[in-house]
Amino acid sequence: MTCDRKLILEDGSEYFGQGFGGDGETVWEVVFNTSMAGYQEILSDPSYTDQAVVMSYPLIGSYGITGEDFESRMTSPSALIVRDINETPSNFRSVSTVSELLEEHGIPGISGVDTRKLVRSIRSGGTKRGLVTSADTPVEKGLEIIRETPVPHDAVKRCSTGKKWYSRTSNPLFQVTVIDCGMKMNMVRMLNRNRCNVTVVPYDTDWEEILSLSPDGVLISNGPGDPEDVPEVTATLRRLRGRVPMMGICLGHQLLALSCGARTYKLKFGHRGGNHPVKNMKTGKIEITSQNHSYAVDEASLAGTGLSASHVNLLDGTVEGLVCEEDRIFSVQYHPESAPGPQDSFALFSEFTRLMKRG
Repeated sequence: MTCDRKLILEDGSEYFGQGFGGDGETVWEVVFNTSMAGYQEILSDPSYTDQAVVMSYPLIGSYGITGEDFESRMTSPSALIVRDINETPSNFRSVSTVSELLEEHGIPGISGVDTRKLVRSIRSGGTKRGLVTSADTPVEKGLEIIRETPVPHDAVKRCSTGKKWYSRTSNPLFQVTVIDCGMKMNMVRMLNRNRCNVTVVPYDTDWEEILSLSPDGVLISNGPGDPEDVPEVTATLRRLRGRVPMMGICLGHQLLALSCGARTYKLKFGHRGGNHPVKNMKTGKIEITSQNHSYAVDEASLAGTGLSASHVNLLDGTVEGLVCEEDRIFSVQYHPESAPGPQDSFALFSEFTRLMKRG
């Protein structure tokens, strides 16, 4: 089969394949995900905004796209890079193919790529920016386009809801306000399942407006990009600390850390996939977790913040959770609501309701 599309990385390496999905050129950060399933949830996860996703699992699209499994209303990655794409899915729930979904949203895909080699390159050399382009684009021209394309810093603004909205449940016990930094819908579903009425607000909502909603607790969602790009959220959380129980997930975890005076840093290639072992330092139990992030909290910077590390990643020792019992704060770097994914961490939503019961 003729190669008509390629990926050029900023180190000058090229990966050729066949195009599918949308057309056009895109320059974004190239990352990899090790999940064996859940490609639809990945494609609709706002945390992948401004990233080209390489799937390490070799066959993508075998069960198609279903109407009920989206995590947001947007298709988030800037490009999808796979070894093989299945254009004839077998699933009675399927309503379209991956290629059709990407075409609808103008997102380019490349199949036939040596994804094993590409993933190893990112793992060894770190995350790189790349250009998805026509196969006949000269590499020198591609590198020039990469250099001249600015790195965006407004991903959360583009992903967050534009207005307040509600999700209610039967026989509610709690009222939870979610600060939407690029939220996955399953967070709302899990809160509803734990008898919480949910009010979702934009990322830049003022702390006084949040308190005016009389929440029993505040959840700070996942989202894309560098946590230092959204100082508005950090400032809000600083004012909310001690006034209301708070739970942070992924980017929300990093923003809570920053609001308490800790620091974050960028990982070499990030954590993305549903197979990361995390140790709960209080119970000693190991949870298998689903993750999607490029940044981590600097453990050395926790001194004097009132926060302590509650969970640790067993693969690289990074901080996976924080807690401050006095201020009724806790957060996790991984995704306890992940679907599909490990269910080891569902109980964290029950932990959140426990904090809210304390008042």
